[in-house]
Amino acid sequence: MSIQHAEDQAEETVVTRAAESVDHRRHAALVGTPLLVVGVALAASNLRPAVTSMASVLGEVRDDLGASSVWASVLTSAPTICFGLAAVAAPLLGRRFGMARAVGISLAVLTLGLLMRVIDGPWVVLGGTFVAAAGIAIGNVLIPVVVKESFPNAVGRVTGVYTAALAAGGGIGAAFTPPMEALFGGWRASVGAWAALSLAALLVWGIGARHGTTGGVARAGGDGAVPERRSLLRSPLAWAVTAFFGLQALVAYTAMGWLAELFVSVGIPRTDAGYMLALVNMIGIPLSFIVPPLALNRRSQSGWIVGMASVGLASVIGMAIAPAAAPWLWTVMLGVGMGVFPLGLGVIAVRTRNSVDTTSLSAMAQGFGYLFGASGPFLFGLLHGISGGWTLSLSLLAVVIVAEMVLGWIVGRPRYV
Repeated sequence: MSIQHAEDQAEETVVTRAAESVDHRRHAALVGTPLLVVGVALAASNLRPAVTSMASVLGEVRDDLGASSVWASVLTSAPTICFGLAAVAAPLLGRRFGMARAVGISLAVLTLGLLMRVIDGPWVVLGGTFVAAAGIAIGNVLIPVVVKESFPNAVGRVTGVYTAALAAGGGIGAAFTPPMEALFGGWRASVGAWAALSLAALLVWGIGARHGTTGGVARAGGDGAVPERRSLLRSPLAWAVTAFFGLQALVAYTAMGWLAELFVSVGIPRTDAGYMLALVNMIGIPLSFIVPPLALNRRSQSGWIVGMASVGLASVIGMAIAPAAAPWLWTVMLGVGMGVFPLGLGVIAVRTRNSVDTTSLSAMAQGFGYLFGASGPFLFGLLHGISGGWTLSLSLLAVVIVAEMVLGWIVGRPRYV
């Protein structure tokens, strides 16, 4: 009897240790292989087409559905609202399932949402957009953490790859959706087709994302010990990073939601306006390869942030005074201003000492930041509807960029949360 009991205890111990080993490995950092870089890039390339593809044909979608301008304002705001709400759940998913599975879940949810939003009327379009944005939000929060954990000695370079792929995805979504609409005979097929890209990213991620054999090392602080999770809500610097991230998100998603409509309203053909929306995203590709490796390897990023944002401010002023005079120039300059986005992600990593704090700050900055940023597309469209022009809307955007420059100077200074 005692022998049987001892054997049962031994078997139970083996099973328990095996379960703990599996759980331990699941929460280890992903192995930083070249294939993981490809997976990060493909995942990132799906984080904007859901927004820019719809924005590039927004007029046709609204007319086809018989929707109002208020509905259009809500639709352009929906992604950033959901980014904020769903970002809170991202760290929980990361802890519960591990980074590999959590990012995989985000891509699966994104694919489902992209398909949902093209099957029915205006409310289904909104619902599907919220679902797709929930998937994007999880990736928004967790992928920068993967970069910090899996590539600790190449954060700047891999952040550049990540943000370049993100910009490329946004640009491709804007550039190709209008021609695909003509090719496929309607906006539903052209917008829904982007689910194929997210499905491809899901497959590659499933192959390339593998946890290491040990946990804790990549997540540890400088002494090798795994730090406890702590709230950053009392950290002034964490709130400054959050506010800065929210302001740059407000500018970016307002531009992605309304830039094409603004140019169409002043007489520019819709196809050209779609290319301009693509260009404002594509400008981020070379900037993503150049700026993060240079700026994030310096003690301070303040000068980079203020300099780039000032170019965006000049673009907004130019569009307010004479939008049709030099639309391509305004587009390029606005794209340079939006190039602060990789630095917004980068300061989350360089203002923290370990990946546990990086996860907390990433969730805080993107959760609260995107909720605040969601007001931009809505207010921009609302002011346009009230005034019948774009001057009030662009004035709001100019004020936001000035505030972004002030906060960017603060968060770019070398210190830690």
